[in-house]
Amino acid sequence: MIEQREVVHQKFGKCIALSNGIIEVWVTVDLGPRVIHFSRIGGENILFEDLKDEENQYKNKEVFYEAFGEDMDVFHIYGGHRLWAAPEALPRTYYPGNGPVPYELTRTGIRLLCDEQRWTQQKMEIEIVMEKDSDKIDLYHKITNTGAWPQEFAPWCLTVLSQGGKEVIPMPTRKTGLLHNRKLTLWEYTKMNDPRVYWGDRYITLVQDNKADTAFKIGIDSEACWAAYFNHGDMLIKRFDAVQDGRYPDEGMNFETFTNEFILEMESLGELKVVQPGETSCHHESLQLIGGVPCPSDQEDEIDKIVEQYIETDR
Repeated sequence: MIEQREVVHQKFGKCIALSNGIIEVWVTVDLGPRVIHFSRIGGENILFEDLKDEENQYKNKEVFYEAFGEDMDVFHIYGGHRLWAAPEALPRTYYPGNGPVPYELTRTGIRLLCDEQRWTQQKMEIEIVMEKDSDKIDLYHKITNTGAWPQEFAPWCLTVLSQGGKEVIPMPTRKTGLLHNRKLTLWEYTKMNDPRVYWGDRYITLVQDNKADTAFKIGIDSEACWAAYFNHGDMLIKRFDAVQDGRYPDEGMNFETFTNEFILEMESLGELKVVQPGETSCHHESLQLIGGVPCPSDQEDEIDKIVEQYIETDR
């Protein structure tokens, strides 16, 4: 059985908690929405919670007031898992989600319906599905064009992780002969020699360091369609749907990752499409939380053993 109950978060107000006796998820409904908590029963939250509003990057209220109106306040990251529309742009991407979230409870979880974003003319929806006897949740993301003209965008699903962990990203391995088999995108603030990143042959690893004073972001055209994060003795596996050689934002990236002194984000993206009025763009991913998995070193043979045991055999 899936237990559904109302709980009150110390910072973010009313939430709906979902549990199956193995894992527990909290979803904010007074604001957001966010999946603000994901843990094994009795374990630590693998997701970041911005309890001190430290990660509010855009405190210039005039930018938001001019675009959205003073009643909307500014964008707050809050933490957890959220849905955006790519490509990124200020202020369009940072539509404030500070009001109540309409929702429906389902047999296996919750459907977050969200009000129309009156400025962007988009309506977002997230359905969270939790099965009994499972350590994962499925997330079905939808963005509908509610305007009167076509819009070009891609669903963009960001999972914001707790501090102090380590991410593993598999490299593409497709055999392409004399042609390239992978693409990487780097942002202007990204340093190739950043000590937090390890550029391996089969994997990229990235550490969240709360003493870092710069941000770091890369994108990749993932063919494995997963990334993993290790923290608190747990491993979070983020799997996502992708279309090989599909059209994606940021020069063809279906996965991106960002870190600074507060957070590490694993970000999957749906296809970049022209969405007609009334049409909906969808993107599916899952989050699986496995306990008792030690954080690996950068030795790729060590990472291979974890992948063979927990990821390749459980797709």
